[in-house]
Amino acid sequence: MSEAASVHAVRARIGDSEFDRDTAVTRRAPGVYDIDLSAGWTIISAVNGGYLLAVLGRALADALPHADPFTISAHYLTASQPGPAVVRTDVVRTGRTLSTGQASLFQYDDRGREVERIRVLASYGDLDGLPDDVRTTASPPAIPPMDQCFGPEDGPAPVSGSSAITDRLMLKLDPATLGWALGSPSGKGEMRSWFGLADGRDPDPLSLLLAVDALPPTAFELGLSGWVPTVELTVHVRCRPAPGPLRVSITTRNLAGGFLEEDAEVWDSEDRLVAQSRQLARVRLG
Repeated sequence: MSEAASVHAVRARIGDSEFDRDTAVTRRAPGVYDIDLSAGWTIISAVNGGYLLAVLGRALADALPHADPFTISAHYLTASQPGPAVVRTDVVRTGRTLSTGQASLFQYDDRGREVERIRVLASYGDLDGLPDDVRTTASPPAIPPMDQCFGPEDGPAPVSGSSAITDRLMLKLDPATLGWALGSPSGKGEMRSWFGLADGRDPDPLSLLLAVDALPPTAFELGLSGWVPTVELTVHVRCRPAPGPLRVSITTRNLAGGFLEEDAEVWDSEDRLVAQSRQLARVRLG
């Protein structure tokens, strides 16, 4: 039986799932959207950066004439909290094959003043209109079969505080990248996992924005613990993913000055590289 077939039957559909409901934005005025950020996508005490990127990605898909994110770069300015937020978008340029826009998400402080949480610049297009020509030296990550991997339900929570996001996800981590959970981190800065949404919804371009930032941080395998907040995250969506589970591979090659990079690849059930990302994150040393 294939890995895709071994996953539970799909229960939720694209457009009608927990992820879709929790990233849905309501247009208040042209380019202005309201949303209530769900507490279901928090880790420790902050809203997950990949979930936030999907929220802004959905707003831009409505604001721009093209629907699919091709590249999206985000700077995380302040930590987002569950609750009301507003997204403001601006169309920078529209073209025949690509449209570019920017968006910011704001919340309110105790005095009712707006605080910018995240700012993105993105280019959108039509993934179905891309040519089939693929020339790559990349290959899918070597992850054991899903029944030989482990999820959050198989061990204690890796960090203190909320880990509500793990209930929304299907994660099956490669045992070779789980040394941190056993008190023996490998020091290699690698994390690999099967990935999906817990309600069985198939992947789409917007959920890829979540997938690149949903695994435990590579800092754990470097022997570090605690929150690893994202400073900047850029995602390239290469093609529309096929139905079935994804495989996500993340590596860190350099930690210096209290910052590390994470390079991610996302592969679909047809062995296609569907997304790539790089992020810069802060780490707690000592």
